[in-house]
Amino acid sequence: MGSSAFFFTFFLWFLLLSVTGYSVYISFGPPSKKIKRSF
Repeated sequence: MGSSAFFFTFFLWFLLLSVTGYSVYISFGPPSKKIKRSF
């Protein structure tokens, strides 16, 4: 029971960090030159 809860928590943190990192990459990385920003 404890190991599955730990794995689930680790998976949630990995998902959150990967989504955040991808958002930062899209905002400030090479693809940002192709996107027209209104602000």
